[in-house]
Amino acid sequence: MIVGTVGCGLRYAVKRSGNAVGYCSLTIKCGTRDEGDFHSGIAHFTEHTLFKGTERKSAKVISGYLDRLGGELNAFTTKEEIVIHSTVLKEDLGKAASLLLELATCPTFPEEEIAVEKGVVIDEINSYKDSPADDVYDKFEEALFAGHPLGRSILGTAASVKKITSKELRQFTKEHFVPMNMALAIVADIDEKKLEESVLKLVGKVFKNEPATGGERIVTPIPVKPAFNKQVEKRNHEVNAVIGNFAPSLDNTEERFAAILMSNIIGGPASNSLLNSLLRHRRPGIQSPAEQPITGEKRMGLRCRVVIFTVHRIRHNDNQSRVRARQLGKMSGCDLEGYPEDAGRGIFLRQAEGREKAVPRPARHQLRQR
Repeated sequence: MIVGTVGCGLRYAVKRSGNAVGYCSLTIKCGTRDEGDFHSGIAHFTEHTLFKGTERKSAKVISGYLDRLGGELNAFTTKEEIVIHSTVLKEDLGKAASLLLELATCPTFPEEEIAVEKGVVIDEINSYKDSPADDVYDKFEEALFAGHPLGRSILGTAASVKKITSKELRQFTKEHFVPMNMALAIVADIDEKKLEESVLKLVGKVFKNEPATGGERIVTPIPVKPAFNKQVEKRNHEVNAVIGNFAPSLDNTEERFAAILMSNIIGGPASNSLLNSLLRHRRPGIQSPAEQPITGEKRMGLRCRVVIFTVHRIRHNDNQSRVRARQLGKMSGCDLEGYPEDAGRGIFLRQAEGREKAVPRPARHQLRQR
């Protein structure tokens, strides 16, 4: 893999793969945490409206630009970043990369398209609230990061989205969509040197001799909060519970991998005997296993992780206290001394082999060596 930085500040990474399909992504260091005084949800709404027209292409042209080549164009927003990505045949990578940069550098945000898209996003907000298993994560992070930029909802509210204007979108992208905040990544079955040359040529054409300016991020320390127990009443047959805290830093390799392994033993996506014993066989009221995703974001420069333990689809409310007690018991009194080493390693590796994008290769290598 070749990694570098162009004179304008844009970073890039190119890697050769053995696939006939090529992958291209443009990451902009600008998410919900960067909204500042803008209306809540503007980062996510910007992601939606980037596709509604540029100075050279209409929304209709953008929609079919990669489709007619058999490719795919999409995007997503997190609290840390906006990512535009595409999948195309390797011979069409140049068109895909060019389109991603065009969407990020010269969107027009036409008023008529914005009016329509507001309805789409408000429907998304409402449908999300109708899914308690998803909504519970937002409620948890709002409480965990209360008063901090990371506590903001990615989608915003229906009221805040209605207030977003084309002028505000242009100002938001002007402040944040600068080369210093961008990273272009390409993976394809093409010689890496040739990929790098193509990237440098394309970026040079788009940004010309633009100086490397902007890109600074205000780092607000995350306050340490006392433990809390927040309950939200809903007319719902199920109970959705979340227990979470901070986990080892992304930079702390040894503890990070140990935490990931432990999370898989106590309630990761891969089923295991401990999970079945604690939550399924002894508590038939729980219809699906617990999950413990560990999300890794820079988190305001502190590089910490959030560990979230969740239980979905509990049949009866009277199971809630028992489930919470069992979750806390697993975290505080978890005795893994007698847990077979091969079993723990196997749980992690089964996911690692099947989720190349989610688990870095060094993680698999180190687990095999331990």
